[in-house]
Amino acid sequence: MIENIRLSFRGILSHKMRSFLTMLGIIIGIAAIIAIVSTIQGTNEQIQKNLIGSGVNNITVALSESDWEYDYSAGIPDGIPTVSDEQLEQLKNISHVENVSLFHTRQDYDGAYHLSTSLSGGYVLGIDTTYFDTAGLTVRKGRGITEYDLLNFRRVCVLDEDSAKSLFQSENPVGSTIEIHGEPFTVAGLVVEKQIFEPHITTMSDYYTYTGEKAGRIYIPSTVWPLIYQYDEPETVIIRADRTENMTAIGKAAENILNGSFTSEVYSYKAQDLMEQARQIQQLSESTNTMLIWIAAISLLVGGIGVMNIMLVSVTERTAEIGLKKAIGAPKRAIMTQFLTEAVVLTSTGGLLGVITGIILAELISQLNEIPVAISVPASVFAVLFSMAIGIIFGILPSHKAANLDPIEALRHE
Repeated sequence: MIENIRLSFRGILSHKMRSFLTMLGIIIGIAAIIAIVSTIQGTNEQIQKNLIGSGVNNITVALSESDWEYDYSAGIPDGIPTVSDEQLEQLKNISHVENVSLFHTRQDYDGAYHLSTSLSGGYVLGIDTTYFDTAGLTVRKGRGITEYDLLNFRRVCVLDEDSAKSLFQSENPVGSTIEIHGEPFTVAGLVVEKQIFEPHITTMSDYYTYTGEKAGRIYIPSTVWPLIYQYDEPETVIIRADRTENMTAIGKAAENILNGSFTSEVYSYKAQDLMEQARQIQQLSESTNTMLIWIAAISLLVGGIGVMNIMLVSVTERTAEIGLKKAIGAPKRAIMTQFLTEAVVLTSTGGLLGVITGIILAELISQLNEIPVAISVPASVFAVLFSMAIGIIFGILPSHKAANLDPIEALRHE
């Protein structure tokens, strides 16, 4: 086999231009497929990153009316109890759950002020002591919400970077006082995301989606929530999963637990299934790109026909050589293996060059069009193996022809 490979490379190098032109169809086909697959994978990863965030695997389960999250400013819905301690324990015991937190939330357009500056369109959240850890937030200045704050109904708050910038501009907010619906709250700290997440914005839809998410947030102890809003208001649940892949299953399990405490045809708890949203967008992207892959695969078929053609020419050129080998006792199997090996070496070399070209092409597309790419190692390996398979398939006919030449007629050939 090693001798056959050596002879194959010698034959390829002795006709460099012809060999290169023969491999060109393979190179173009493999390069196109690698570039398309890398772009698909990079785009899918970016979609998942944009929707889910950078490593913070949170699932939010909120009370919904039909398909919309319930707006508590309209009042407390009838027949919906608050989350019990027993349900909270059941949520914590769901497989692959790392942490669970309950919180109240309200988008408040004119409720929060510092002096004459308001936090227009910001959110106020009533939280417990585990919320920041569950949501992937860390205290950068001051402190967070403590158990002491909850037990003593203290009017303290924590700001995120956006609300601090809106209310205090460049000032240090810690220790200052803000008003929420006329009630004074002392700013105890400032929180930031543990992992910086920069969404990849390419359309106006992306812009409105992610700029909306950047509205400022004010966090207060959940026990003082009724002082400015409502008593016995059902909570929203935030759950942190151990892995992104488990988010959908955890969300469905949480829905079942929370919806089991009441019966309603109008209201139900629903998980924000970001994984499903990501999959739907990815499928739409992949269905379009799959057609491009099939088109690129046609060039592989053309390349395979080119390999078969050049191998048939090679058999004709080397008829006397084949006759001599058969005359001195070379079996059909040896002749066939030699020509099959040459076809496989030719296509494999084209496959490797195609992978390299595809990687360069993918990076070039990424730089020119700002499209994220992720080089797929399995796709690269498969591409090389597929090119070898093309060599075997399209090399069978020339190899069979060579193996079945009559040695006497072959020796007479000039």
